[in-house]
Amino acid sequence: MPQDKDKKDSTDIRMKGFKEKKDVVDFLNIIDEISASKKFEVVCLNKAAGRVLASSIISTVKVPNFNRSAMDGYAIRGEETFGAAPYSPLDFKVLGLSLPGKPFEGCVTTQTAVRIMTGAPMPEGADSVIPVELAQEENKVLRVIESIPPGKNVGRIGEDVKIGQEILNAGRKLRPQDIGILSSIGTPSVSVIKKPIVDIFITGDELLKPGSLPKGYQIVDSNSVMLDALVYRDIQIHPNIIFLEDRRELISDALSKSNADFILVSGGSSVGQEDHAPSLVKELGEILIHGVALRPASPSGMGIINGKYVFLIPGNPVSCLCSYDLFASRAIRRFSGINCELPYKSITLPLASKISSMVGRMDYVRVKINNGFAEPLAISGASMLSTTTIADGFLMVPGECEGYPSGEDVKINLYD
Repeated sequence: MPQDKDKKDSTDIRMKGFKEKKDVVDFLNIIDEISASKKFEVVCLNKAAGRVLASSIISTVKVPNFNRSAMDGYAIRGEETFGAAPYSPLDFKVLGLSLPGKPFEGCVTTQTAVRIMTGAPMPEGADSVIPVELAQEENKVLRVIESIPPGKNVGRIGEDVKIGQEILNAGRKLRPQDIGILSSIGTPSVSVIKKPIVDIFITGDELLKPGSLPKGYQIVDSNSVMLDALVYRDIQIHPNIIFLEDRRELISDALSKSNADFILVSGGSSVGQEDHAPSLVKELGEILIHGVALRPASPSGMGIINGKYVFLIPGNPVSCLCSYDLFASRAIRRFSGINCELPYKSITLPLASKISSMVGRMDYVRVKINNGFAEPLAISGASMLSTTTIADGFLMVPGECEGYPSGEDVKINLYD
């Protein structure tokens, strides 16, 4: 037992600093290797929009399963209209009416027609529909003034969907029209990737809960509400938020007892005296990354405890936003089966002024757009959340780059 204690003490980096920092790309590769979900659930169709299919859908029916009219008009034999023109119309006897769900029970024979509405079953003997604007009916006599070929304006059996056809493939995020076609083939429910459970631990003795006013040497927490909104943005589920004092036993107990798929620990992730989370993750499970070559958010990290993914997220608000978007968001979205790239629209704009960076470190730079140029606001200033509210977006300076000169075209990720 003393040997184990000595081993833990020797790996405790509090108040010692990071010996090395992992490359951002290495962190992303680890996330991609381990965070794919294998949890599924069945949901009814009216709850499936926005969910991700766990398996492909193969149709067992034809749509439509009967020949139907594609417009309002008259069901006739197309060949019998050949030669019809305004100066030499052809006459047909109107036998009756076909409505959606109420087909005409008789048969179309030579020089006869049936009045028909869009979606109604085609009567036996008819092979085309002449639109109302190309014909005139009077006293049950239809006068046709233009010819149409057989098959015109008719929806054929299986024209929309065939038996054995793959309708939607696995991994597809279901849109409203996807739900519609699933309903059309008689699908009552679908198997989808299960959304993860997310716990957020907010640590720090100096923090006041949101809604408080700053007082003395305490500050009002902003990370809980920001992370809540970010998680909801990604998976449309609000996480569980737990506030914890900077007491090692409390944080250890919370990490051990959580039933979440993901635990985001905000604060206490660096190398300070009260930063317990990294060593606890190592003690209770395995720490995969701690310390990243990134500004801000360098104390970011990730580990696993009993199959639960734990993300160490810096307490400074800008670092928190950066760390979540780059790392935790990617893992949560990937686990949920959705696109794991940054969920921001992007544009390319020239820089209004140069950006200096250090080779070997990625920089997260907030920018404001003015007159078609991107004006850098800040690289550092991890505690200044106002830089992200003033900014229109951000850019990433890769680790192999020393920065960008004024006028350089750069990719801007838009916050909106």
